[in-house]
Amino acid sequence: MNTLPYYLPPAPGAGPGPLGLSHRGFSPEGLENTMASFEAAVELGFGYLETDVRTTSDGVLMAFHDETLDRVTDASGPIGARSLRELKDVRVGGTEPIPSFEELLVRWPQIRLNVDIKDTAAAGALAALIEKHQAHDRVLVTSFSDRRRLQCLGRLNRPAASSAGSVGTALMLLLSPLGLGRIVARVGRFQSVQVPQRYGALPVVTPGFLRRCHRAGVQVHVWTVNDQEQMEHLLDLGVDGLVSDRADKLAAVLGSRASWPQGAAD
Repeated sequence: MNTLPYYLPPAPGAGPGPLGLSHRGFSPEGLENTMASFEAAVELGFGYLETDVRTTSDGVLMAFHDETLDRVTDASGPIGARSLRELKDVRVGGTEPIPSFEELLVRWPQIRLNVDIKDTAAAGALAALIEKHQAHDRVLVTSFSDRRRLQCLGRLNRPAASSAGSVGTALMLLLSPLGLGRIVARVGRFQSVQVPQRYGALPVVTPGFLRRCHRAGVQVHVWTVNDQEQMEHLLDLGVDGLVSDRADKLAAVLGSRASWPQGAAD
């Protein structure tokens, strides 16, 4: 369906999809978006790590989800109000440092990274790191903000994979029944949509939606799926990828379908 190298798992001999994406790494202890959590996912055989990026006050891109430090670290206040130096002693769960995105990018040179841009400055910072490390084939650029996503893509000297933001996804839902899905994807510069199973009472991942996306050449990845029965159900429907906090369960499900491991040996 997609010809960009990102969508082909890095493990030798691995075929295309369904893809397993480990959500913020894997840490039942709550150490999300840390090098320990990412390493745990890699050791399970994951070739795809999902993470989020935010910028420090001095413009360094960090692997971190929340706007503030309060929920997961031993510090408080906006992460964007602190410099890289000021974050050196902050610990996720009281034990793990917050990694820079560049640290993650270079740690496993073959691993694919699904990157959610969380602030405006991060769009340019992510593009700069993709260019610096020539990581165009390894990074999928996404954001709920299509503006941020397109700003990043517009600064790259060659294509990188991308997933639609909120507007692009809504247009796929509304216009793909009219046969306009391929045009929406081309104009929006994305090859995949990453969606929940439903928005409130509105089902999203239906056989019809999957059929229309596939007809348009667009993959459907579903987040965040932590129940094994739901994983099996969605894969049976024909989704192209699953994002999960329960990397252990997802690895087992994909292993039972001969789609594992997806990560190259370190």
